[in-house]
Amino acid sequence: MEDIIKMIQEAFSNLLPGYLGMQVIKATTKEVVGTLEIKENLCTIGKVAHGGAIMAFADTMGAICAFLNLPPNSRTTTIESKTNMIRPGRLGEALTAKSKLLNKGRTLMLLYTEVQNSQEQLVAVVIQTQMIIRSPQAKDA
Repeated sequence: MEDIIKMIQEAFSNLLPGYLGMQVIKATTKEVVGTLEIKENLCTIGKVAHGGAIMAFADTMGAICAFLNLPPNSRTTTIESKTNMIRPGRLGEALTAKSKLLNKGRTLMLLYTEVQNSQEQLVAVVIQTQMIIRSPQAKDA
């Protein structure tokens, strides 16, 4: 698992997840867990986390979970995401996102992500659909 986490962190270092400061702490086919410290550059007025930062965090953890469940010679992309914001993430807090695969079909995966604050209170709940894109060389399973 440590090799997978290291690979993910290196791949994201110069991409949005790296710029936002996302850290993956667990990555298996069953669950992906990450953390995001709410720094000033991720906040809106009032020192609360910007909803877009929370959504990007949840989307990234869900996408990693989808990636880990892909068949060979495939890639994935988010085609739909539904976010319910429940309470604000606050400046200085570390948020935790836990993503789980709910269903894996031949062409789509459904993922569920909970984002919690440091008191383990729900900040957001996200349901996302990831499309499986098979390379032309991939044979139907």
